[in-house]
Amino acid sequence: MQNTEEIWRLVDAKKDAFEALSDRVWGMPEIAYTEHRSVAEHIAMLEAEGFRITRNLAGIPTAVVGEAGKGGPVIAILGEFDALPGLSQQAGVAEHRPVEPNGNGHGCGHNLLGSASLLAATAVKDYLEKNGIKGRVRYYGCPAEEGGAAKGFMVRAGVFEDVDVAISWHPSAFSSVNDALSLANTRIDFSFSGRAAHAAASPHLGRSALDAVELMNVGVNYMREHMPSDARVHYALLDAGGIAPNVVQAHAKVRYLIRARNLPELQRLIARVRKIADGAALMTETTVTNKVVSAVSDLLGNVPLERAMFDNLRRLGPPPFDEEDCAFARKIQATLTEEDIEAAWRRVGLPAKPGTVLCDEVVPLEAKGAAMVGSTDVGDVSWAVPTVQARGATYAIGTPGHSWQLTAQGKTRAAHKGLAHVAKVMAGTAIDVIRDETLLARAKADHAARIGAHPYVCPIPEDVSPPITMSAAAE
Repeated sequence: MQNTEEIWRLVDAKKDAFEALSDRVWGMPEIAYTEHRSVAEHIAMLEAEGFRITRNLAGIPTAVVGEAGKGGPVIAILGEFDALPGLSQQAGVAEHRPVEPNGNGHGCGHNLLGSASLLAATAVKDYLEKNGIKGRVRYYGCPAEEGGAAKGFMVRAGVFEDVDVAISWHPSAFSSVNDALSLANTRIDFSFSGRAAHAAASPHLGRSALDAVELMNVGVNYMREHMPSDARVHYALLDAGGIAPNVVQAHAKVRYLIRARNLPELQRLIARVRKIADGAALMTETTVTNKVVSAVSDLLGNVPLERAMFDNLRRLGPPPFDEEDCAFARKIQATLTEEDIEAAWRRVGLPAKPGTVLCDEVVPLEAKGAAMVGSTDVGDVSWAVPTVQARGATYAIGTPGHSWQLTAQGKTRAAHKGLAHVAKVMAGTAIDVIRDETLLARAKADHAARIGAHPYVCPIPEDVSPPITMSAAAE
C-alpha cells in the first residue's frame, strides 16, 4: 500500500503540466501520420523530464520513444495523439459548434491518451530514481492509431523486442480493465481502370471504372448475409473518376476496411472480397489492382496483468468527479438518445443507473458486457509482448465514440481528473510488475501459452511501408 500511495503522489505532483499538454494537443488536432506538432509537444516534455529520446521509430517521423532508468525489466507505456477528420468542435459547448467547418477534432480522446501515458511513465521514472530500483520505463509515442496501424509497423520493425510488459489505456465513460476483445482488420485500396469515352456520342466504346466500383459494392453487400456475424466490412470512395457525367470514367478507387474476429478469419474474408472485385472487373471489362494500406491484429489478453491492474483500480476507486463535473455531463447527455446511454451500460455489463451521468464506480473485473467490435493497433503489441489496457472515465456516460460530443469534453475538469486517475492506475501497475518477479513471470507464461499454438505473424505484408501520406488529401 505504501508503494501505491507513493506513486499516486508522484502523479499528483506533476499532473498540472500534463493536463496542459493534453489541452495543447487538443488544440492542434492532426490526423494519421501528420501529427508533427503534437509529437513535438511530447518530445519537449520528454526532454524536460530527462528521458533518453529516440525519434523516427520504424521510419515513421511522428513516432518517438523516451526511456529512463537502467537494468531490470523494461516496461512500455503506450501513448497516442492522433485526431479524426470532420470532428472539429468547440470545447465545453454542449451543442454542435465546430471550431473549423469540416476540420479535425479529438473525437476519440487521444489528446488525453498520450498525456496520461506520458504522465504515468514520468511517475514511474521518478519512483525508480527516488528508490534506487533497477528497471526501465519507456514512453512510446504512437501515431496513426486511427487507421494507420503505426504500432503494427513498429512491432514489425522490432522496436518492442526487448520489452517485458506493455501498458496502455483508452478514454471511456467508465473506469475498468479493458476486456481484450477486438477485431483484426485491414484496409485495402481497389483501383479500377477502364476506357474513357463520350457518354452520349459513343458510350459503347467506354468501359466504366465507376460502374465496376458500384458493382463491387453491390457484391459485397450481398456477401454480408453470408459472413460471420461479428465480422464487419466498410468502404469509402476515394476517386469517383471525375466530375463530368458526360465522360465515361476511366479510373475509380475505393478503400475497403475489412474486420474479423481473428487473423485466419480475416484472411478468408479478404479472399472473398478480392473475388468480388475481380468479378466486378470481369462484368465491366475493366481491370483491377489492389494494395494493402494497413492492417492490425486482434487483442490478446493477459490474466495476471489484468488482475494486477484491477487491484490498482480497486484501491484507487473511481475518479473524484463532483457536481460541477456532472452539470456539464448532463448537458452532453441531453444531446444523446436513450439508446446511446443504455448501450454504454450494456457494453460494460452493468445495469443502467438512471440519472448517473459520470462514472461513480469501478467496473468489476468479472463483468462481461457486449463484445467490442472495433479495432486497435495495440492488438499487434499484445501479440509481441504481454499487454494490459485500462479504460479511464473521462466523459459522460452514453457519449458515442468518434463524435463531436466527445471532442467537446476533451478539455473539461472531468477529463483532466480522469487523465490523472488512469495515470495512477498505469503507474501503479508498472511498479507492481517491476517489484514483483513472480507477477512478471506469470504474465510472460500467460502470454507464451496464448501464442504457443498460433505464433504472431504480422498482418502487414513485408512490401508495405508505413502509409505516411495516407492523410495527405485531407490536409
